[in-house]
Amino acid sequence: MHGWGHVRLFSAWPELVDKAAARLLEPSGWSAPQSGYPTGAEWIDRYLGPLAVALGDRVRYGTRVTGVSRKGRDRLVDAGRDEQPFTVHVVGVDGGESRLEGRAVIDASGTWRQPNPAGADGLPALGERAASDLIRYQVPDFAAPEPFAGKHTVVVGAGHSAATAVIELARIAEAYPGTVVTWALRRGVTGKTFGGGAADQLPARGALGIRARQAVDAGLAGLVTGFRTERIRLDGDGRAVLVSEDGRALAPADAVVVLTGFRPDLSFLSELRLDLDPVLQAPRRIAPSIDPNVHSCGTAAPTLARDLAHPEPGLFLVGMKSYGRAPTFLAMTGYEQVRSVAAELAGDHEAAARTELVLPDTGVCGGGGLFDDPGGAGGGACCAPAPQLLEIGSAPARS
Repeated sequence: MHGWGHVRLFSAWPELVDKAAARLLEPSGWSAPQSGYPTGAEWIDRYLGPLAVALGDRVRYGTRVTGVSRKGRDRLVDAGRDEQPFTVHVVGVDGGESRLEGRAVIDASGTWRQPNPAGADGLPALGERAASDLIRYQVPDFAAPEPFAGKHTVVVGAGHSAATAVIELARIAEAYPGTVVTWALRRGVTGKTFGGGAADQLPARGALGIRARQAVDAGLAGLVTGFRTERIRLDGDGRAVLVSEDGRALAPADAVVVLTGFRPDLSFLSELRLDLDPVLQAPRRIAPSIDPNVHSCGTAAPTLARDLAHPEPGLFLVGMKSYGRAPTFLAMTGYEQVRSVAAELAGDHEAAARTELVLPDTGVCGGGGLFDDPGGAGGGACCAPAPQLLEIGSAPARS
């Protein structure tokens, strides 16, 4: 999380604190922040860090899970499978291997360390690995401008992370003469390109689109549309040249920021029996309600233990990982998932089947407005408006 500690969250504080965690923390004198939009670092310092301390030695740091299976049973074996405990293979901070056993496994490992590549076909672009020294898969930080100041940076991606990157780089361009930013989009520019703006029920998210467009309109970032990256080659000066499927090439870049989404790491679950949607890589039962082609984070239904279960009894995927490749996950949705799963494992099936997630009357986060004016007026659905063709300036590309 420290990798995006400088990034401000879409959700306000009341939507980022779990009720059960708050009850655990309050006896120590901790009180939940009531307003504002924290950065990732602030979320750690004011909530997640204190929570980890309160949990004590039940939290193991520097430990990596390398595999999960059933004791004495690989994926193929049926006999006595459900009676065997799970085995979780881990590597500690010292590199030593060990194995834990448990009657249930809750995988909340997220998708953060599994970025999608630059290639438009979902695979790394030709040459992407060879150019890895010039490529970053995280949002730049204005407070650390050295890799970008006075240089040319290409941003690949069309989502909110890419918009955040463009905003940060535009700030660097204003502060450091000679900085050039090119934003490469796979699709053309429509009314959805810059999000819902003031009509977005997540005010901070709506502000991203507004400010990203302002950066483009002000000439701080050039826009190249319909650019589907096929290869990345290095020129004679060691800079990265992105080439699209139609043969267009962008000007040589000193840095490339790839923000094309994330995907779940399913490799360490290969010996378990999963039931995943073939498109989203999410549990099959929840896929129709979280499909980003249909739903936004404001319209996706709460998901409970029964929705997150798999043919492997006792296994649950929760949190961002449960959404597979869908980007519409909210923290409060994950808290509801974990509450339901915990109740199911405790034998309180009635509580596990009960929906306790309460959303604001106007939607997930209510109201529109700019990022630093969270009280700004606005309304409408969380989803972006219907596509409308926009005329906007573009950055140079070479054919």
